Order: sequence, then C-alpha cells, then structure tokens
Amino acid sequence: HQKADWVSIHKQICQLLIPIRTSLPCPPTERERKHGTEQLLRRQKYIIDVAYSTAQEFVWAGKHEEARPAALHALRFSIEVYGSDSLQLVPAYLLLAEASTGAGHLPEASKYLSQAEWIVLRTPACSAAVQYKLHRSLGLFCAAQGNLEKALFHLANDVYLAGSTFGLKSIETSGGYFHMANIFFRQNKMDVANSLYTEV
Repeated sequence: HQKADWVSIHKQICQLLIPIRTSLPCPPTERERKHGTEQLLRRQKYIIDVAYSTAQEFVWAGKHEEARPAALHALRFSIEVYGSDSLQLVPAYLLLAEASTGAGHLPEASKYLSQAEWIVLRTPACSAAVQYKLHRSLGLFCAAQGNLEKALFHLANDVYLAGSTFGLKSIETSGGYFHMANIFFRQNKMDVANSLYTEV
C-alpha cells in the first residue's frame, strides 16, 4: 500500500505535507494566527488540486489502480477543508468511483457513488453542471455492472443536464452521447449507435 501510494501521489506531495502535519507553537498575535490559518488552507487546497489532477491523469491513461491513492488524498483533504457534507466533495467521490470501477472494485465504486448522490440530493441548489457528472458516473457504473437499461437512463439524464447547461453541441454533452452510443453498440442497435457517434 505504501509503495502504491508513493508511486501514485505521495512522491509529489511529500514535502507539502510536512508543514501541514507538523504542529507549530501557537502564534502570539491574532493576526499571526489568522495568517497561519490562511496559509494552511492555501496549502491544503493546493494538495487537493495536485492530487485530483494526478488521479485524473491516471484515469485518462487507463491506470485506474494508480489513480485510487491520489483520488483518496484529494477526498481526505477536501473533507478537511470543506467538511464531510460539502458539495465540494462530489468531484473527488466521482473520480474515486471511476478509478474503482476501472480497477474492478465495483462494491467500493458503489459506495463512493452513493456518497456523491447523497450529497447532491441533500443540496437543493446543486448545479446541473455537477448533476450531469453524477449521472454520467452512475451510467458508466451501471454499464460496468451489465445493467445497460439503467445505464441508458442515467446517461440520458447526463445528456439532458449537460445540454441544458452547456448546449446540445457542447463538448460536455458529447461525452454523454458517446457513452450512450457505446451502450447501443453493445446492444447491437447499430443504427442508433451510429447516429449518436455521428452526433459526437
């Protein structure tokens, strides 16, 4: 586990963790305490960005197992910074779910997707930009399970939400079309699949 963590992310953030994990004496003035707190927050947010982007690069490269430790660091620091029920955690949960699905750890992926879905459902003002990503992740997870009809349901919601936010001809929407086309292809519905591939 330590080796996997080191290869995935720890080598990049090791030096950044030292000032975060080292307890310092309490500064004497309120101004110094405030400055120290702001500096800690900036460092934590930087680690979130580095860990998230590193995990995303591993996922894009098809290295799902390597992505998981980096995505876990992104989630842990997001919880420290934003709290355990914040909408800011959803991207990290979705990335963890995607990495876990790709690595074949479907029960873990289901757990992360449930967490993300729960946060979205508890946040009435959640933007469609976050919701479409949730539906895309749920769709891909259902496809990995072999539940193609449920996958199409989630991907249709993905396309609707992305289209209403970014427009039907946007890059964001085309991802949903592409994943739907792949499912129709798996179902041997070539006419529908080809029309969606053409749309992409």
